[in-house]
Amino acid sequence: MSASHSTDNQGVTVEVKIGIQNVAREVVLEASGSEAEIEAAVQAALDGGALVLTDDKGRRVMVPAGALGYVEVGEPSRGRVGFGA
Repeated sequence: MSASHSTDNQGVTVEVKIGIQNVAREVVLEASGSEAEIEAAVQAALDGGALVLTDDKGRRVMVPAGALGYVEVGEPSRGRVGFGA
């Protein structure tokens, strides 16, 4: 299951940190969608399969559910403006 764009959350992203077992660095991405959508995708992955999320640039991140150590979901943020965006 993937977190995808919805009309209610257009322009809203959440920071997602994924800890993977036996890997020193966590995966960090800005995913489009709400915290509830991300949580639903994680729960679906834990029920069997892989966690598949799409970041705000359209890249897909896939992690086998058995390799998940933790998933941390940050607060929603609106689109950024400026040179650092």
